[in-house]
Amino acid sequence: MRFLILFIFLCANSFAQDVPFNNIKFNKDLKKYDSLTFLDEKNQVVDLKKFRGNLVILNFWATWCAPCKEEMPSLDVLQKNQKIKDLKIIPINIGKESLEKTKQFYNDIDIVNLELYFDNSVTLAKKLSLRGIPTTILFNKKGEEFARIIGSINFEDEKFIEWLALYD
Repeated sequence: MRFLILFIFLCANSFAQDVPFNNIKFNKDLKKYDSLTFLDEKNQVVDLKKFRGNLVILNFWATWCAPCKEEMPSLDVLQKNQKIKDLKIIPINIGKESLEKTKQFYNDIDIVNLELYFDNSVTLAKKLSLRGIPTTILFNKKGEEFARIIGSINFEDEKFIEWLALYD
């Protein structure tokens, strides 16, 4: 039994060291939520449950956030990455900004692969206990939160893509 515990500890410790960025925080227990909703660009309510069966990345951002603007192009490229199948990236603007301003932001930085989503009442951000932006929340195919990225990263980084593909 001691060998099994030691083996599990070493494997878990080894896996944690393989995480490509130090701002990725794992949940000790997978988090399940009853209902997580946000708005699409037509102001229609979207439930995260709609995307079960996909690896989901929720990215919270705003047009006035410089780190958000810096990381968004790499997030756009990640959506089309062929190494990760069944990936759905949901960038959620929590800046209480208009659709027009958000579209202009996408145009200014050449975002073409991502749809527009909003949390204008910041209800979802509160429910998920966000402390700042950008924050990215990762959900497995069962809809369970397994990790968060606090702050910005380069979503095109090969080590990150290889790590993320393990969850696909």
